[in-house]
Amino acid sequence: MNKLAIRLLTLAMLSLTLAVAPAVTAVYAAPDNDPPPPPQKKKKSSEARPGVEQTAFADGYRAAYAAIYDRHDYASAIEQLKALGRDDSAAVANLIGYSYRKLGDYKVSQIWYERALKADPSHVKTWQYYGLWQVEQGNRDQAQYHLNRIAQLTGTASEEFRSLAAALEKPPGTGLVY
Repeated sequence: MNKLAIRLLTLAMLSLTLAVAPAVTAVYAAPDNDPPPPPQKKKKSSEARPGVEQTAFADGYRAAYAAIYDRHDYASAIEQLKALGRDDSAAVANLIGYSYRKLGDYKVSQIWYERALKADPSHVKTWQYYGLWQVEQGNRDQAQYHLNRIAQLTGTASEEFRSLAAALEKPPGTGLVY
């Protein structure tokens, strides 16, 4: 084989390897508008259109996300998120906790944040939002603990770290930005 054929074959093999390799990324500071994948169920070969459940979940998650961040309709978002049937997911539980916090129901909010961290102890958004909850409750030492966890997970340059750090820099009793 000539050199050109060997190079083309090598390039083709590399391309094929990259195309079929699983995409593995661990982005803990990613915004929660990217829904987590639904649990995988064993499907019968006769079931049509695999992925319909995943698409429905993603669409529902994004609709709830928009209700929270675009329309500030927290009560509706809670119902939408619970209807997904995935409130054992850290991302879903975190947004439910955030919505309850924004509605002023701090006790229920705390339950959901703790549920999110139980599901995924590395869920950075939950550490951030629960840290902001701690600041709002006057628990500055606990909020500092949350800030330290974020630093361990993402470093100090993440949006989550900066947001909670900014809240902790404000004197007690002042309003939060987030």
